[in-house]
Amino acid sequence: MIYYNLKDKKEQVTFKTATIKGQGKEKGLFFPNVIPQFEKDFIENLNHFSDEEIAFQCMKDFAGNEIPESILKEIVSQTINFDIPLKKINDKISILELFHGPTLAFKDIGARFMSQSLSYFLKDEDKKVTVLVATSGDTGGAVAHGFYKTSGVNVVILYPKNRVSPVQEKQLTALGENISAIEVNGTFDDCQTMVKQAFSDQEINASLFLTSANSINVARWLPQQIYYLLALKQWQKTNNENPVICVPSGNFGNICAGILTHFRGLPAEHFIAACNENDSIPTYLNTQKLEYKKTVATLSNAMDVGHPSNFVRILEIFENQFKNLQSTVSGYSINDDKTLKTITDVYTKYGYTLEPHSAVAFAALEKYTEENPGKKGFILGTAHPVKFPDAVEKATHITIELPESLADLMNKEKKTVEINADFEELKRILLDKN
Repeated sequence: MIYYNLKDKKEQVTFKTATIKGQGKEKGLFFPNVIPQFEKDFIENLNHFSDEEIAFQCMKDFAGNEIPESILKEIVSQTINFDIPLKKINDKISILELFHGPTLAFKDIGARFMSQSLSYFLKDEDKKVTVLVATSGDTGGAVAHGFYKTSGVNVVILYPKNRVSPVQEKQLTALGENISAIEVNGTFDDCQTMVKQAFSDQEINASLFLTSANSINVARWLPQQIYYLLALKQWQKTNNENPVICVPSGNFGNICAGILTHFRGLPAEHFIAACNENDSIPTYLNTQKLEYKKTVATLSNAMDVGHPSNFVRILEIFENQFKNLQSTVSGYSINDDKTLKTITDVYTKYGYTLEPHSAVAFAALEKYTEENPGKKGFILGTAHPVKFPDAVEKATHITIELPESLADLMNKEKKTVEINADFEELKRILLDKN
């Protein structure tokens, strides 16, 4: 499999190079030059395959011959070795729970696949690798856990000050060892911009072996396809119709992976990008006017992204044909008041506890099913409610108990360096680490 740079299609690289480099020239994202198709029998008979075999079939064409089959099977097995259940909330809406991994967030899947793939690719390298990543909440924790104590890898995580939850922050800042956290006086978009600047800076790249673990990296983005297949496997057991799939969307890597899976043969009635008040993409889907806006802070902080990087990949999948995009994907913007009301209503009516991101998705899918009678589907539950106790407890009046796995972490000391949203400050820190 060859990957080309969306900003310079003449730049073409292997999966290994795309994984190590993270992004191409001019901050361009890599994209596969072929979208491999699933066999029809495979999709129609998912229940005949183990989850590990499904994951392997999903990823084998993208890795090609750069990872031996036995190693790739081991990597995907480790990537999904926790529960990923599809649970019914009501007659129209189910939820795919993606928060049973080590950091209680959906990004565990992509981060684990990437960390193990990168470790395989770098096993013979002498030079240390610096993984530089921006996070709006959950990416940082998943990446930190995925690379924690990995030999030959240093991780530097940028996150916006006062815009992540207490659990999220501890997952970023309390591990130590080879994990460093930088607290930025700014937004996630500021963090993401500085990361992209670092990848384009000649002095930094001359001194450091730099890569990224955001969903801009193909090894973080592509394995997210796996859980759409696992969801369909469970959906097919009790449903004959194709599902409407609603994804809480911030940087748009998750829904982009779902749409890619659909283009490979995954049956889906429709996709919904469920956004909070950062509504650049829902506005575009309704007006065909793409205007990125300044980020607004909300209860669903991991989706506080004004300029989602992965949307260019979605446009590439649809060959920039707006009508085809609009017929497949809808966008909804849900404000904080509606988010809290949804958490309350779902808990009261159905006894299910949503957190803010899944509540945004539930509200969006509920609105879609009201506008399209007879349709039903599932939302992606991207994080555990314990990560957002203030919002959940305010809406439900119940106390969210801290899982045992987090108790020790929450008692550890926070270790960060605080900087302004100034690339030169970040550059000094990175060069000092060399």
